[in-house]
Amino acid sequence: MSYIRFEKLCKNYGDKQVLKNIDLEVEKGTLVTLLGPSGCGKSTLLRCLAGLETVTSGKVYLDGKDITNVSPKDRGIGMVFQQYSLFPNMTVEQNAAFGLKMQKVPDAEIKERVSKMVDIVGLHEQRKQYPNQLSGGQQQRAALARAIVTEPKVLLLDEPLSAIDALLRHSLQVEIRRIQQELGITAIFVTHDQEEAMVMSDMIHLMYNGVIEQSASPTELYTKPATKFVASFIGHYNVLTAEQMKTVSGQSPESETVAFRPEIIAASKEPIEKENAYMMKGRIAVSLPHGNIIRYAVMCGGVQVDVDELFSDKEPFQTGDEIYLAVDKGECIYL
Repeated sequence: MSYIRFEKLCKNYGDKQVLKNIDLEVEKGTLVTLLGPSGCGKSTLLRCLAGLETVTSGKVYLDGKDITNVSPKDRGIGMVFQQYSLFPNMTVEQNAAFGLKMQKVPDAEIKERVSKMVDIVGLHEQRKQYPNQLSGGQQQRAALARAIVTEPKVLLLDEPLSAIDALLRHSLQVEIRRIQQELGITAIFVTHDQEEAMVMSDMIHLMYNGVIEQSASPTELYTKPATKFVASFIGHYNVLTAEQMKTVSGQSPESETVAFRPEIIAASKEPIEKENAYMMKGRIAVSLPHGNIIRYAVMCGGVQVDVDELFSDKEPFQTGDEIYLAVDKGECIYL
């Protein structure tokens, strides 16, 4: 039985329907991500679970109980936002202890639980410091400690790392995942960053225009996109219509749309001999480094095909070079 369940959930703001008949289940002890572009409804869905938004229609269940109309304070849910919202006049320890004091937990237990949680989030040395004495990453750790020290049934994280620089963000992704697994917390993470979702999630629910386009593990979502939108959003797939495929390769696929990843494409200045493949010829229009790869935009008969190659000792292609491409048909996704 699922631990969290949304049943035919709808949310309207006036005449605008933001969530459209959402059916979604979350298993206990997992970290799932609501992924999608801005305005797709992911944060609204999170807020409906927290009770910060009223539901237009449908039901929300937590641990077998209907909580659709339960007060936020009685749902047992912790939240971490993009804005840290720490009390500026309280130390790390005092911020972490605040929720426990509101619950009237005995002082000795508060001291023990706060001390343990501050250690878990790696702020033992900063426990007596105030928010203005902490870095952005340390403030986010303090906010995380405050949210989970109350032992919530569910932890909700609404784009908590989007305001943090890339290097620190990666470190905090690992830390949040470690803490979630160590404590066995059921967590829902909201982000628009597909790489962040891939790193952190047991399951990803990719949203678009108020609906869930696909629910899958990170690996399945990347290798088996179910719709054209998923293919275009995840992994930078090349997504070509049947007509475009015929233009670039001279072959007509059986499906209306074909998707293939840039990194599976073989590229050479010489013609390529490969069985059961779409063969293409084009000219490099743009060459851009992306981390450990070079991404080439290759124009094939007026259609752009993106090709990724790892940096190596091999002489890179140059803008204007005429090259040959081969795409294994078995590596393509037919939509």
